[in-house]
Amino acid sequence: MRMHSVVVLACSLAAAGAQAAPSAHDHHDHAAHAAPVSTTAPAQRWATDAPLREGMGRVREALDDLRHYEMGHMTADMARERAVTVEDAVKFMFAHCKLAPEPDGALHRILVPLLAAAQRLDKEPSDLSAVAAMRDAVAGYSDQFDDPQWPRATAAEPNGGHTQHAH
Repeated sequence: MRMHSVVVLACSLAAAGAQAAPSAHDHHDHAAHAAPVSTTAPAQRWATDAPLREGMGRVREALDDLRHYEMGHMTADMARERAVTVEDAVKFMFAHCKLAPEPDGALHRILVPLLAAAQRLDKEPSDLSAVAAMRDAVAGYSDQFDDPQWPRATAAEPNGGHTQHAH
């Protein structure tokens, strides 16, 4: 699904949800995602559920693999596969994560630009800035969410605590 389709679908679902009878997903306030909100980390990181940890684990693995692409050690087709992995992981999290409104809004502020950057890389694999945009999108995740797969980076750990290597 391309970005335009995802945006149209998200807007349609939000509009339909606003007009529909109350449902189990009513805690999900799509309008709050559009409002400018502080991106500072909460005093205590939010708890994660299993779908969030699974989806973000897939994202982290794909981003780690894409380091090889940035160094010229991966084909464009392989990079596109990693972009699709990120797209699928984001869609999985949208469908399955059940968070309270505030952490849900914070998560959407991470996932929406992550999805857009992944779709950009899928469409134009020569655009390496899309990989950087994906990393930028998830940079604050470990400061906001308590996920053992994403330890908090310290000032002594450049690049968000990810291991770098040279070839």
